[in-house]
Amino acid sequence: MIVEDKSLDTHSTNRAHSHAVLEQLDNSTLSGFHLKAMITSGMGFFTDAYDLFIIGVALSILTPLWHLNTFEVSLIGSTSLIAAALGSIIFGRIADFVGRKAIYGFTLIVLAAGAIASALAPNLICLLIFRFILGLGIGGDYPLSATLMSEYANRKDRGKLITMVFSMQGVGLVLAPLIAIVLLSLRLDNDLVWRLMLGIGAIPALCTFYLRRQIAETPRFALSMNGDLEAATRTVGQVIGTPGDTRVQEKKAAKVERKKQEKKKSWLYLLFTPRYLKWLVGTAGTWFLLDIAYYGTTISSPLVLKLLNPHAHLITNTFYTLIIFVVAAVPGYVLAAFTIDRLGRKWIQMVGFGMMALAYLLLAFVPQLTEITVPFLLAYGVSYFFTEFGPNVTTFVYPAEIFPVMVRSTAHGLAAALGKVGAFIGALAFPIVLAQYKLPGAMLIAGVVSLLGLILTVLTLPEPKGRSLEEISEEHTLFTR
Repeated sequence: MIVEDKSLDTHSTNRAHSHAVLEQLDNSTLSGFHLKAMITSGMGFFTDAYDLFIIGVALSILTPLWHLNTFEVSLIGSTSLIAAALGSIIFGRIADFVGRKAIYGFTLIVLAAGAIASALAPNLICLLIFRFILGLGIGGDYPLSATLMSEYANRKDRGKLITMVFSMQGVGLVLAPLIAIVLLSLRLDNDLVWRLMLGIGAIPALCTFYLRRQIAETPRFALSMNGDLEAATRTVGQVIGTPGDTRVQEKKAAKVERKKQEKKKSWLYLLFTPRYLKWLVGTAGTWFLLDIAYYGTTISSPLVLKLLNPHAHLITNTFYTLIIFVVAAVPGYVLAAFTIDRLGRKWIQMVGFGMMALAYLLLAFVPQLTEITVPFLLAYGVSYFFTEFGPNVTTFVYPAEIFPVMVRSTAHGLAAALGKVGAFIGALAFPIVLAQYKLPGAMLIAGVVSLLGLILTVLTLPEPKGRSLEEISEEHTLFTR
């Protein structure tokens, strides 16, 4: 007598239904849910960019007030960045264990608490501690927002959606100098001005907390970790604006056992799988190199422009920075968002690194350009454009796409963490380099690390455009075992 294995039939049915759920998600069109998730996710990056710029202006005010030396200025500018590295690792790992939704939003509370406390800091030590707290929240937002958006996105627009999340940095880069110009123009007491600059960063984070808590768990995490086909189907229905595929919802079709599937893996899984190790080296290494140049030059922008125009008022130099952001950085973000799914991540990252290197090295080897305002701003603006239409966007997108779901947030956290280590090095070193070797020395360093980023991109990274997350990571059966 032949005995049928009903558990095998149920297992096969569940595999088919899980695949159908993800197919619906991958083949869906852009919806209001996608846009809501994008804006909600992006507010953390608005705050990140706001702080990235505003701390440089605040330090220009704070230095004479607190009689800070060059090392103390560098330390204040870079403390939140090394904390962000730690925050990326901690929150990224937690999200792969308890889920994206479970902690989504709490990074904003940490971030806001750090911003408010920094504004109230009575001395250097307290300011360093509070900016460390701020950095933990900023760092934690990287893997959470990127992973959540990638796992909700459709196949066709995934790169655009993740890029638009990150492009909220562009809004922060524009509003930060505007707010700085307004506060400086009010001629308030300088001790109040720098505190207002730092404290304002808490406002968007607090305003977004409630919206983040309303976002459901991603279908991919629900399927892979809990086997929760019902919840995944319901959430996909919300994303695409329909009740979902009735074949999947039909309870008679398959009785789903909602139990833990023990697919949580150590992050060492990334090291023991050759393709993931290669990609981790590529994503983390290129992010590290980018941030040395990007954060070093951006946080030091007031110092850079002061060297260019030593007698100009702080408002004037802040206005020049605003022009660079509006004319160069913002268009770079926009162009990246609308071309990344067509041109590809790898192409944009290679061209971006190459053009950054060209602009920086031009300023390094033609020092006359650093002595005349208009030519310098043009070359500096080119570097900013190709940073945004280039690796500043793609290094964020890459790790959210190419790693499997059970370690996706962890991998993104590790890549972001090494990036923030690079940012820490850049923010700490560039003021010192500028003081010792002026603009050509700083631009030479930025140019060399950009060239290294180009080489590493060519050697290590795949092209994920047009493929599902499961196809990219080669985890086709992850949700259906």
